[in-house]
Amino acid sequence: MGGVLGTSIRRREDPALVTGRGKYSDDLKRPGMVFAAIVRSPYAHAKILSIDTSKAAAQESVLGVFTAADVQKSGVPGLIPVGWLLPDMKTPDHPMLAKDKVCYVGDAVAVVVAETRYGAKDAAELVSVDYDPLPALVDPLQTTMEGAAQIHEDAPNNIAFDWELGDKEKVDRAFSKTDFKVDLNLRNNRLIPHAIEPRCTLAEYDSSKNEITLWMTTQNPHVHRLLMSLASLGLAENKIRVIAPEVGGGFGSKIHHYADEAITAWCSIQLRRPVKWTASRSESNLTDAHGRDHVSLAEMAISKSGQIEAVRVKTWAAMGAYLSTFAPAIPTYLYGTLMSGQYDIPAIHVQTIGTFTTTTPVDAYRGAGRPEATFLVERLIDLSAEA
Repeated sequence: MGGVLGTSIRRREDPALVTGRGKYSDDLKRPGMVFAAIVRSPYAHAKILSIDTSKAAAQESVLGVFTAADVQKSGVPGLIPVGWLLPDMKTPDHPMLAKDKVCYVGDAVAVVVAETRYGAKDAAELVSVDYDPLPALVDPLQTTMEGAAQIHEDAPNNIAFDWELGDKEKVDRAFSKTDFKVDLNLRNNRLIPHAIEPRCTLAEYDSSKNEITLWMTTQNPHVHRLLMSLASLGLAENKIRVIAPEVGGGFGSKIHHYADEAITAWCSIQLRRPVKWTASRSESNLTDAHGRDHVSLAEMAISKSGQIEAVRVKTWAAMGAYLSTFAPAIPTYLYGTLMSGQYDIPAIHVQTIGTFTTTTPVDAYRGAGRPEATFLVERLIDLSAEA
């Protein structure tokens, strides 16, 4: 029987890639294209007292220097803070450019657009920002403790959400009658994505049609188009076209809607010129959505015969400074629902507290919640076997 089923199909994308003919976002050029460089905070948490852009704006090749005040004047609301909602979740505003304060190292404060890439970068170094440092909060558990500094006024105790799953009463009964139990205090450390190709956006606005085209290092063009239409560009979805050329690695880190691509597109609309922004490697380490960063307290109840009777887990999951696109789903529905693993566990209760920290926002990365759950369950199994 011929046809597609059971037949080896040659990969069609490989020849261009292995011969150097692939087209990545930073390879693309448009007539009249100019370049953006983003000024970023060196502080994890600080008030912005003033921003002086005069020296940068005076540079010969500079076309514009923009701050939050300029974005506000344009009437664009900002960023959609999150694309996944949970009950009673706190969703603080996430401005494209920080207005009153910065909330993590790498938070965007201003953007410079110039005729050349190096002209933009050199001018960006001339933007002077006066900061008043505030306490940094990096631990997802300690940030919720009494006396901790407040990151967002509309998220008391720095808690974004408090989510539960399972039968708590059944679990508590099992633990009250169990023969013995094991306890686990686990830190699942923060991870930084490191794709071969840094994130890049090339935006071209057509003022005659009020339409914009973006070439982006994106794993999901449709999500970017939807979220940018809802807030960051102020354009209808059918007025935005997002094209994904070759994408040099992502593993989740290029799914989310970042401020950088919104800033680049907004600059193109303001200047009526194609604008390109490409992250440096160090910039990517600061701003690409990180992964994990959990503190967990877990228990497993076991009978004398070695049967697992119950599992109880409480996790403080760092969200970073702002809620990213899919971030609330990762430590809840993609984590809490997997606490049984491959085992027959009759009673499970999971509580996840999503907390704001003065760190890079987290989101889906390399399995997104499932590795965290699997590691925790298997560590409980190891401890039970040793007991």
